[in-house]
Amino acid sequence: MGSMSAPDRDMLGLLMTEARNPASEHLDELSTLEMLTLINAEDAKVAGAVHAELASIAQAVDAIAERFERGGRLFYIGAGTSGRLGVLDASECPPTFSVSAELVQGLIAGGDSALRLSSEHSEDSREEGARDLKAAGFAAAGEDGTAKPDTLVGIAASGRTPYVLGAVEYAKGLGALTVGLSCVPGSALAQAAEIAIMPATGAEVLTGSTRMKAGTATKLVLNMLSTGVMVRTGATFGNLMVNVRPTNAKLVDRAQRIIAEAVGCDLGAAANLLEDAGSVKVAIVMGRLSLGRDAAEERLAAARGVLARTLS
Repeated sequence: MGSMSAPDRDMLGLLMTEARNPASEHLDELSTLEMLTLINAEDAKVAGAVHAELASIAQAVDAIAERFERGGRLFYIGAGTSGRLGVLDASECPPTFSVSAELVQGLIAGGDSALRLSSEHSEDSREEGARDLKAAGFAAAGEDGTAKPDTLVGIAASGRTPYVLGAVEYAKGLGALTVGLSCVPGSALAQAAEIAIMPATGAEVLTGSTRMKAGTATKLVLNMLSTGVMVRTGATFGNLMVNVRPTNAKLVDRAQRIIAEAVGCDLGAAANLLEDAGSVKVAIVMGRLSLGRDAAEERLAAARGVLARTLS
């Protein structure tokens, strides 16, 4: 840790995420509507940058899903905005897909306090990145297959954050799958990771403010990674969130509507099925296959909880 060397400063200045955007050079002279129109026009470029990386994103989804099937977990790690976005995506998985909070975890340089209070200085230590990942229990399957085959997604808009690179190096040393998400093609992170995802979002409207286009691209990719993996591992049925746990009035209503859609029955019948089954998935199997609860649970367990597989 310490101040940035002159060569490092020179390299940082060459990054496209740090470049000055000619379209916004006179940003403070624009009317408010003109300023917002410009920001919106730049944001519109983000989807195209992500589209160019779909093949790599799909490769990552399939590789992570395969490891989930063997008991693996997904870890995100980043600093500043990148770290916050990783923690956000991880924290949304339990309520969206009713999975354990251990399954998808987000780590940020500086710890949880950095979610609210800036701790950007923490990003300068490779050792701290490796230590945080080790402390979180990150593992990789050994020859005996007893360790969890975890996956690390390192997130850094610049692709050069030491904290993230140190964590990726540690994960690679364990033989784990590593994915690098950055907005600079050919970055150090892209070169270090087994799978590189590199949406090239270009210069920001506000020079160097990667919470803008780069942050938007990062959020889009993380949405795809977590949602894609959950779809591949059976947390959905079609586009229905069949893992939902009816723990309050809103979720009971949602669960009943999901059952009604999947079974093709009215809400009253769906409510009865949910009451008898105790879970949305079991209720759907009971309703679709005309089975009792025990038989439905056995069928579902035999298909490892994947509803489509159970019904086929």
